[in-house]
Amino acid sequence: MNLVKQLPWLVLGCVAATQASADQVHAAVAANFTGAMKSVVAQFEADTGHDVVLSFGSSGKILAQIQNGAPFEVFLSADQAKPEKLEQDGFVVDGSRFTYAIGALALWSSLPDFIEKDDARLTSGDFNKLSLANPKLAPYGLAATEVLEALGLTEATKDKWVQGENIAQTYQFVATGNANLGFVALSQIMSEGHVTQGSSWIVPSELYSPIRQDAVLLKKGQDNLAARDLMAYLKSTKAHEIIHSYGYKTE
Repeated sequence: MNLVKQLPWLVLGCVAATQASADQVHAAVAANFTGAMKSVVAQFEADTGHDVVLSFGSSGKILAQIQNGAPFEVFLSADQAKPEKLEQDGFVVDGSRFTYAIGALALWSSLPDFIEKDDARLTSGDFNKLSLANPKLAPYGLAATEVLEALGLTEATKDKWVQGENIAQTYQFVATGNANLGFVALSQIMSEGHVTQGSSWIVPSELYSPIRQDAVLLKKGQDNLAARDLMAYLKSTKAHEIIHSYGYKTE
């Protein structure tokens, strides 16, 4: 991908675009999957010669944009509910939906050694703010509220919550130090199988509902070879190896 630009109609957090070609696909992707998707697409483009336009944002906003005619051909959501909704409303190619990743949640601080790989810091209340994504818009935000409820910390921490519109903004609140702690997607702080920054607690999966992330081929892309090839590539061993390196599981 050798061109980055802001599409005028798009109100999302990040856009990466490629030069136009006959085999170009426009994919809308949940913010939590940004790093992984950029890596997958780089390999996909090298392997196939196709070009991919990537637009990143909250799944809720992407859903609304698809419903209002945005020219996306593939949608990778942060949950299953939004692709299912699009299926019900007739926006999706029948039979195309599948789970491309199962996400993991982490409690993260940009400060080294601030978190001792467990929930002690969170339980102690010794932090300035707790960043989490809006649970009404972002599945990772909903998972964060489930964790707090499971730990009996909802009321004790609520006055310190700062909510991001999506998981990318949630991460930024912590990265900039505006919040000592934040619930982020593990993929945001992991590369090549290792947490690369700050300190963290990888939240046990039994504390929140599985974050199953589904992809769909939208009807705008049903006749686009690049769109169909991208959907197939996401199921490949090569793509799975990349996805796993960012802390996700696959089926």
